[in-house]
Amino acid sequence: MRQTIATTKPTILIIFGATGDLAIRKLLPAVFHLFQKNLLPPKFKIIAWSRRPFSNADYHKFLKNALKGKKISLRPSRSEANTVPRPLGASFESKTFTKFLRYISYHQGLFDIADSYKKLKKTLVKIDQHEWKECSNKLFHLAVPSDFYEEILKNISHFGLAISCSDGAGWTRILIEKPFGKDTATAEKLDEFLGKLFREEQIFRIDHYLAKEALQNITLFRFSNLLFEPIWNNKYIEKVEIKLFESLDIQGRGNFYDNIGALRDVGQNHILRMLALIAMENPKSPDVKSVWQERTKILHALQPMLSADVAKYAMRGQYKGYRREANIQPNSTTETYFKIKTFINNKRWNGVPFYLESGKAMKEKKSEIIVHLKKSISFFCPVDQTCDYQNIITFKIQPEEGISVRFWAKKTGLTSHMEAKNLSFSYHSDEKIKQTVDDYERVLFDCIRGDQTFFTGTEEVKASWEFITPIIAAWQKIPLYTYKKGSNGPYAADI
Repeated sequence: MRQTIATTKPTILIIFGATGDLAIRKLLPAVFHLFQKNLLPPKFKIIAWSRRPFSNADYHKFLKNALKGKKISLRPSRSEANTVPRPLGASFESKTFTKFLRYISYHQGLFDIADSYKKLKKTLVKIDQHEWKECSNKLFHLAVPSDFYEEILKNISHFGLAISCSDGAGWTRILIEKPFGKDTATAEKLDEFLGKLFREEQIFRIDHYLAKEALQNITLFRFSNLLFEPIWNNKYIEKVEIKLFESLDIQGRGNFYDNIGALRDVGQNHILRMLALIAMENPKSPDVKSVWQERTKILHALQPMLSADVAKYAMRGQYKGYRREANIQPNSTTETYFKIKTFINNKRWNGVPFYLESGKAMKEKKSEIIVHLKKSISFFCPVDQTCDYQNIITFKIQPEEGISVRFWAKKTGLTSHMEAKNLSFSYHSDEKIKQTVDDYERVLFDCIRGDQTFFTGTEEVKASWEFITPIIAAWQKIPLYTYKKGSNGPYAADI
C-alpha cells in the first residue's frame, strides 16, 4: 500500500547551518530518502543557508562530494566545526539525486546580519508570488549549535518570516535541536523566549530518539497486548535498566562536549524519554496533549535527588585519554559516562529501581531497555538445580531494533531440568528492513504533517531539567572514575 505524502500544500524547508555536520550527515539524506519515496509535497524547495560564498552549483558540488565521503578543503566555521563527511551509498550517484539537487537553492547569510534575513524574505516572497503563485508552508530547521538559537529566532520573528503569507493558508514551523538549555534556569529562559515569538503549535523540539521505530513501538506493544500490560507494575517487575552505550569517543567534538558532558548530552533527553515511554500510563486519547501529559507525569514523579542522594545513587566516569583530546581542558572533570539509580513515586512503580546508564568509548554500541520481572518459584525444581526462573523483556533500540522475551522451558530428555529460551522480533529481518525509516525521515515527515506526538513539549522539557539539574549541581562532590576505552565503563562499587 502506497504511503500518504506529508501534505499536498507547497512547502519550503529552510536549513540554517546547511554545510554543517547535522545537515550533511542526517538532515539532507533524510529529505532525499523522503523524496525517493514520493512522500514530499509536489511543490517542494530547500533553501540551504550558510556563510560560505557559494553559488547554487558550488553548493550542489559540495553536497554531493560530502555525501560521497570526499574530503572538503574548506576551513569550517564555528557552526560547521564538526563536519565529518561520511559515505552514504551509491544512491547519491543516481539520476534521482541529480533531480533532487534541482530542489535545493543556496542562500549565503550570517546569523547576526539583518540584510541576510531581508534577502531571505525576498526569496520566499518571490517563490510564493511569482513562481508558485500561492502561499507556501515554511519550515525553519536550526541545524546549528544552541548558542545561535536566540539570534536566529529573534531575526526570524523580527523580519516576519514566521507569519503566514495569507490568512488561513500556509503554516510556519520552527524545528530546534537538543540540548534545550543547560539546566532548569537556561531551559526556562529559552522556553520563555520561544513563547514570546511563536505559538506552541509552531515549535517542534527534536529529540530524534523519539523518532526511532523501536521506541515508538514501546507504548503500542504495552497497551495493545493484554499479555504484558497487567504485569507492568511493582507487583511483578523487579527492576528496569535503560542503557545507551556508544563505542566511539567524542570524535573531535571537544569544543562542544567539554561544556556539556554525557548527562546533559543524552541523559536529560534520550534516556529520560525512554524512561517516560516505558513507564507512562495509557493516554486517555491519542492526541498529542494526552501523550505529552502522561510522559510528563512520569518525569514529575521521579524521586528528587538531594546532594546526599547524588553521592549514593549516581556514578560518573571519564574514559582514559579524554583530557588529551583536542580542545579539552587538561584538568577537565567532564563525565563521558554516568549511571544513576532512581525511583518513580507513584502507585504503579513505587519501590522499583530504574537504572539509567550511558557512556562513550564503551565495549559495544547498543541502546536498550531491559525489564526484569521478579523470579518465580517452581515446585518442579529438581533437588540438584537452582531454580531462580526470571523472565526478562528487552527492547532493543539500536543497532538492531526489536523486542525479545526470555522464558523458561524444559530441556529435552529424561530430567526435569529447565533452560532459558527467547521469543524475539526484529525490524531488521530481510522483509522488514526495507520498510524501516531513518530517525530524521520521521522527524521531518511528522513536522511537515503537523504531528507533535514524538517531539517534546514545554512541560516535559522543564520536568526533565528539574530532575537532572540537582545532579549536575552536586556532580563535583562525587568521585570521577576513569575507565579504559573499549570496556564496560568504570569498575566501582555498584549503586
